[in-house]
Amino acid sequence: MIQRTPLYDSHVAAHGKIVNFAGWEMPINYGSQIEEHHAVRQDAGMFDVSHMLGIDLHGSEAQAFLRRLLANDVAKLTVPGKALYSCMLQEDGGVIDDLIVYFFTPTNYRIVVNAGTAEKDLAWMRLQAANFAVSLTPRRDLAMIAVQGPQARERFWTAFPDSRAASEPLGVFQAAAWLIDNTSWLIARTGYTGEDGFEIAVPATQAADVWQKLIAAGIKPAGLGARDTLRLEAGMNLYGQDMDEMQNPLESGLAWTVDMKDTNRDFIGKSALAGRQFNRTFVGLVLLDKGVLRAHQKVVTAHGGGETTSGSFSPTLNQSIAFARVPAGVVPGDTVEVEIRDKLLKAKVVKPPFARNGKPLI
Repeated sequence: MIQRTPLYDSHVAAHGKIVNFAGWEMPINYGSQIEEHHAVRQDAGMFDVSHMLGIDLHGSEAQAFLRRLLANDVAKLTVPGKALYSCMLQEDGGVIDDLIVYFFTPTNYRIVVNAGTAEKDLAWMRLQAANFAVSLTPRRDLAMIAVQGPQARERFWTAFPDSRAASEPLGVFQAAAWLIDNTSWLIARTGYTGEDGFEIAVPATQAADVWQKLIAAGIKPAGLGARDTLRLEAGMNLYGQDMDEMQNPLESGLAWTVDMKDTNRDFIGKSALAGRQFNRTFVGLVLLDKGVLRAHQKVVTAHGGGETTSGSFSPTLNQSIAFARVPAGVVPGDTVEVEIRDKLLKAKVVKPPFARNGKPLI
């Protein structure tokens, strides 16, 4: 059954173009995807991300559970509110999902998972939790809003000036609780755009009012279309396109999220990854000829064939860009060909990201 976030009526009132995304009715844009993209790169925009699921983890063995569950190691989290990005793997190394986990105490964490995989993720976590003294509580009572851009934090403080004392000291990838009107918000300096800003979790009943106050502070609503081009420019993977259960993180540009430093830690999927040589690598492409890169286009290289995983026109670079999984011999600086409408067009291999912090990097 199709679902709606607590902000659905706000999107409709703002003339958002509603589409079905992972079983949720969500805005793809509010009139101009390009304008929304530039608003985030140059000023401040916001996204409804309430379709994603927060899961609260509690228990005396919470840290031990996460050290088994995730490829990245939560033991490195020691500062309250600090966040960690990780993949959750199958025994064969395939990616069940990518997620963010927030540390509060060794017995108290919050995990945020993707919308399309939420129920699968929760079932997998509960299966693995059977051997640990922990509890998992999904938080569908919360709404989540991402406020992103070089002016995002200042505009957020204009809307909610009393939050500044709690949120201004936050480092990147760190969160803090803020108590307002006897309810607790979580304000995290995280995001999916390559820009600074906050992701906030608020009670669902307050979401529409919060949204309107942010608009009044000059923050432009943005839809899923701009979110996708922004994350692609920023070199950030999308689950279901750039990796899935058939791909491992080492072939998906996510080797940095796999922590094998503690040889005594046996996370799920470790044995499938340890010591293996993989024959594919993950690269960025910038199209040199006229055309548009999309997902699932054939890539021809001197070392064999590959495929694009995500692709789009980049509003910041004014060029077409993509991620591609290609033979391991392909390196940045190489020229390859991409099959687009039965024609082979030239593309340059680069190392993502393509753009961040308001600037092109290619």
